[in-house]
Amino acid sequence: MILEAILAAILGLLLGSIPFGLILTRAAGLGDVRQIGSGSIGATNVLRTGNKALAAATLLLDAAKGGVAVWAAHALIGTGPDVVAGVAAVIGHCLPPWLNFRGGKGVATALGVFLVLAWPVFLVAGAIWLLVAKLRKISSLASLSAMGASVISSVVLTPGPVGIGILVIAAFVAWRHQANIERLARGTEPRIGEGK
Repeated sequence: MILEAILAAILGLLLGSIPFGLILTRAAGLGDVRQIGSGSIGATNVLRTGNKALAAATLLLDAAKGGVAVWAAHALIGTGPDVVAGVAAVIGHCLPPWLNFRGGKGVATALGVFLVLAWPVFLVAGAIWLLVAKLRKISSLASLSAMGASVISSVVLTPGPVGIGILVIAAFVAWRHQANIERLARGTEPRIGEGK
């Protein structure tokens, strides 16, 4: 079981650390997305380039790599290690070794993991993200709300190892939002498409 978990973690880390936001913005001739806004490689920061299509593509690809990590680990290794692969994919996205451990915040990748690991939790978290984003226009607030909703819903919908995996992912994503939480408390957090 330990070997399977290690293999799943490696698979998840490798897939999760593919920096789609950086790859797409460079391919589009927009330079290094890490040099603008928050310095993140995620979809919200890609949106700050003004290219909505690239931001949408980044969102989908970042989510897909989380989902693929879980699906591949389940298909190749089995149940249990797929949870490990999902957690590792989010960590790989946030802390990619080839970018000096400076990646994204992990929200899209987490949602991709939830979709394959526990789709009812994905539906709840996704709905909360959309609702808060629409009402408040603040990506980080929507993201933190979605992560909180994922933990609460997983207690009811996916107890056991999957629920623990979702809790770990949500806590890690929240930790990645420390600076955002501080700005939210001060009332200085920018709206979607603006600032940091």
